[in-house]
Amino acid sequence: MATAGAQVALVTGGARRLGAAFSRALARRGYHVVIHHRQSPADAERLQRELESAGGRATVVAADLATPEGPADVVARAVAAAGRLDVVVNSAANMLRTPMGSVTAAQFDEIFALNTRAPLLVAQAAAPHLPEGGVIVNLADLAAFETWVGYIPHAMSKAAIVQMTRALAKALAPRIRVNAIAPGVVLLPDGWDDGLGDRLAATTPLRRNGSPDDVVRALEYLLDAPFVTGETLLVDGGRHVRR
Repeated sequence: MATAGAQVALVTGGARRLGAAFSRALARRGYHVVIHHRQSPADAERLQRELESAGGRATVVAADLATPEGPADVVARAVAAAGRLDVVVNSAANMLRTPMGSVTAAQFDEIFALNTRAPLLVAQAAAPHLPEGGVIVNLADLAAFETWVGYIPHAMSKAAIVQMTRALAKALAPRIRVNAIAPGVVLLPDGWDDGLGDRLAATTPLRRNGSPDDVVRALEYLLDAPFVTGETLLVDGGRHVRR
């Protein structure tokens, strides 16, 4: 069970990349962090040890959120392990390149199952457990606001997150606040070369790429902003206004 008085945060996809940065930030703020992963047990357990060695509390849960039952299962296991739930960060996602002419129904369903359906079902399962003042933060993407022809289903799935965030904010108000973060280039996807990162930085108004810390600051703002709900906060160095 959770340490007496400790608030609990569930981070889906919380073992790697931005999810791990969110987990660390929440642990620093005193949350008992429930680190969800699908198939990264070594990363999740390493992060759990790191957080606990720093005086925090962490629990690891594994689930496939792309299955119909996965989202409700991960919420139930988080509550059972930690005793309560105060914050949900829907960070788990995929980013599959799907150039026009090659998109398959299976790819489309895979993308939407994890990127869009899972956050909705996690939020639905979590809402009855969240207290007055509970917070849900969804991870959108700059792709929701731009035209990426090599990633059309991905962009569609993230645009849906923006609308879902607005609708959940209305449905769950006033008890629960729901917001989203749309990062730009803060971590290059696996397999992308550094040269592309340099070109992206050169075409960004602030002339640099971001870092996980930039997105963590957005999360911390949304946790501490009691009069903000239904918003998607772009953290992209101004890329959405560059044209």
